[in-house]
Amino acid sequence: MSDNSTVLKKDSEILINYKNIIDGIELLKQIENQSIKAVFFDPQYRGVLDKMSYGNEGKSRGKERCALPQMTSEIITDFLIAIEKILVPSGYLFLWIDKFHLVEGIKDWFQDIPNLEAVDMITWNKMKIGMGYRTRRKSEYLLILQKLPKLAKATWKLHTIPDVWEEKAEKTHAHSKPLELQKQLILAVTDEGDFVCDPASGGYSVFEACKQTNRNFIGGDLVFGDNEVKNIENL
Repeated sequence: MSDNSTVLKKDSEILINYKNIIDGIELLKQIENQSIKAVFFDPQYRGVLDKMSYGNEGKSRGKERCALPQMTSEIITDFLIAIEKILVPSGYLFLWIDKFHLVEGIKDWFQDIPNLEAVDMITWNKMKIGMGYRTRRKSEYLLILQKLPKLAKATWKLHTIPDVWEEKAEKTHAHSKPLELQKQLILAVTDEGDFVCDPASGGYSVFEACKQTNRNFIGGDLVFGDNEVKNIENL
C-alpha cells in the first residue's frame, strides 16, 4: 500500500481522493515519477464531429461535446509524455479512442514515447445508438498500453474481462464512461490501497470506481461554464 509521501511531490497542492480543479498536465507534474500503477486518459478531441458534418454543432446532442475545450495532438502528446513518467515500470495506461483514431492511427502521439506499447484493446458496446450517416455509432475503444518492460502474468490478475464489453454508462458527463469496466480494470492491475490517476476526469467515473474497489484516486479536471459546475462545494 502506498502513502501520499511516495506519490505526491513535496510541494504538491493537489489532494488525494478529491475532485481537484486543475489543468491535467499540471496535475501530472505534481506526482512523483514511477509511482502509479494505472492511469486512465480520455482525451477531449473532436474526431467524430470533425469528420462528420452533422449540422448539429452546438445543438441537441452535440451541444455538450462542443462546449468542452478540445485538445490538439500536441497537447495529447504532452499528456502522454507526463503519464509515461509517473507510471511504474510495467504500469498500465487505459486510453480511450474513437473509431477514426483507431483506423487512421495514433502513432504520431507516441513517436517520442518509446516506453509505452499497446498490448490489448477493448471494444465498449455502449448499449445505445449514436450519430452516423452510414453506420450509427454504438461503440468506443479502450486501448491498453503498458510501460516497458512488458509483463503479463506478473501485472494482470483478472482473466475474465472480455475484449467486447457491454455496459450502458450512467449519464454524468458528455463523455460518460462505463463504471463496471473501469472497476474490473482497476482490480486487474492494482492492489487495495494503490493509487489510480485520471488527469482529465470529466464525470469522475474513475473516482467512483476507486471508491468501490478501495483504491486511492488522484485526478481532476478544469471547470467550464455553469453546466459543468453542479455543486462547487462538493468539488
